[in-house]
Amino acid sequence: MPQLISPLSQVHPSAKIGNDVEIGPFCVVGPDVSIGNGTKLDSHVAITGQVVIGERNRFWPNCVIGGEPQDVSFRSDADTGVEIGNDNLFREGVTVNRGAEKEDHWTRIGNGNMLMANAHVAHNCRIYNNTFLVNGVLLGGHVHIQDRAIVSGNSVVHHFATIGTMAFVSGGCRCPQDVPPFMLACGSDNPEIRTINIVGMRRAGISEESIRLIKRAHRLVYREHKRLAEVKATFEDELNGVFPQELQTLLTAFENQAAGKQGRAREAFRNVSLRIARGDEQQAKAA
Repeated sequence: MPQLISPLSQVHPSAKIGNDVEIGPFCVVGPDVSIGNGTKLDSHVAITGQVVIGERNRFWPNCVIGGEPQDVSFRSDADTGVEIGNDNLFREGVTVNRGAEKEDHWTRIGNGNMLMANAHVAHNCRIYNNTFLVNGVLLGGHVHIQDRAIVSGNSVVHHFATIGTMAFVSGGCRCPQDVPPFMLACGSDNPEIRTINIVGMRRAGISEESIRLIKRAHRLVYREHKRLAEVKATFEDELNGVFPQELQTLLTAFENQAAGKQGRAREAFRNVSLRIARGDEQQAKAA
């Protein structure tokens, strides 16, 4: 099937447009953009800067993809961009900023994600696979949203925070710290890890035994306030040192969070990112 490009859109001749791509009226596609097969831009979509888009993605009206990051240190000539995988949905008004000259210089979105109306993805974020960002979600720079996580409407996630695998963030929640895998966070003033995302875990086919262990880990950490070493020792005795994958994932996240700063494991990358932005890559690698 040939490309269907509206004559009312402006598509730069240097842009790489795949097969079966539909570009509706009043769209703007820049020279450094690559759009994979079967992708559809409804109308009034702007894709600018260095952007690589995979196959079968759909962009509803007023999406802006690849705009300059809202970072005062960013230089307009910086070699940064956005990479988007396959089968993602970008609803009305979604904005995805390209990377700043920090970390690997790219904002990355995986496969099968749904970003609902007016969600914002800031520079250097990484969204993994099969996640949901509900209407009005705001992600600060360098945020990671891991597989199957759900961030509910009008929630805000602090820069360098991580929302773990299958975590659930309730509506209007403020996330200044990491939300570990499989946990459910809620609260706007004093957010807390209230319980586990048992519905999401069951939908994902996780065994009832693993769910039981995750629930017990939540109780030990957040209700009984046990130290992580005590928690690990408890499970080592009970399981003879053989941890199910889901429990190991959770305990590793706890360890990383404890090794970070201000409740965010990825804060350890902040100084490295700043050094790269200043051009001192050798010092950054040494760190």
